[in-house]
Amino acid sequence: MFRKLASLHFGKQMKKTEDLVIAIDGHSSGGKSTFAKAIAEKLGLTYVDSGAMYRAVALYVLENELIIDDRIRKEELVKQLGRIEIKIGFNDQKKIYETWLNGRNIEDVIRGVEVSKWASTVSAIPEVRTAMVNLQRKISENRGVVMDGRDIGTVVFPRADIKIFLTANPDIRAQRRYDEMIEKGLPASYEEVLENIMLRDHQDSTREASPLTRADDAVDLDNSEMTVEKQMEWFERLLESKKQENL
Repeated sequence: MFRKLASLHFGKQMKKTEDLVIAIDGHSSGGKSTFAKAIAEKLGLTYVDSGAMYRAVALYVLENELIIDDRIRKEELVKQLGRIEIKIGFNDQKKIYETWLNGRNIEDVIRGVEVSKWASTVSAIPEVRTAMVNLQRKISENRGVVMDGRDIGTVVFPRADIKIFLTANPDIRAQRRYDEMIEKGLPASYEEVLENIMLRDHQDSTREASPLTRADDAVDLDNSEMTVEKQMEWFERLLESKKQENL
């Protein structure tokens, strides 16, 4: 059973658990969101899915005819960034976090393969990345957060209290995403999902703007064969060790 800790010592100052900033980075469909949500719930922190923000922008691109000849009209997208309002909120009735785009709930829509395909491309546009990073930092003002993504520990929160780099076998990641889509009633092909994941891995790791990189002070976790419960047990040990290191 996970035990909530009242406070931790970080550096020379006491830091309350509810003020912690926890960054979780890793490849697509590695279970970052599920893990981050579990941590946020246990510690009473705000959860932020940074990837959902880029998916929201990708959906905007698809719905507003900003793709020509299989390429994004980058200049036009940059001009329209001010029209894109993204919010992430907790649905008390469903007990889930949901993403909203310009006043519309898009949580289920942005999990499909087509949006996933363009999310990584959109995230490589420097102006989009800057806008999303600013939004991510704004959400975290004066509150503790658990945020997952690709560059949270390296760019968004380089001074995060705890940084975790989550990894998993690509085949397992594809199966997880496929199962998630089927559960939500979305059309899905395992082969297509796996191909998309491999493509996103390449795009995320090679893009010029904030590529996926493991922070030097991040702790690695391969969750290929781990349940969420086992991951939380691992996290509790990590939390305890961080406490001991900074007493």
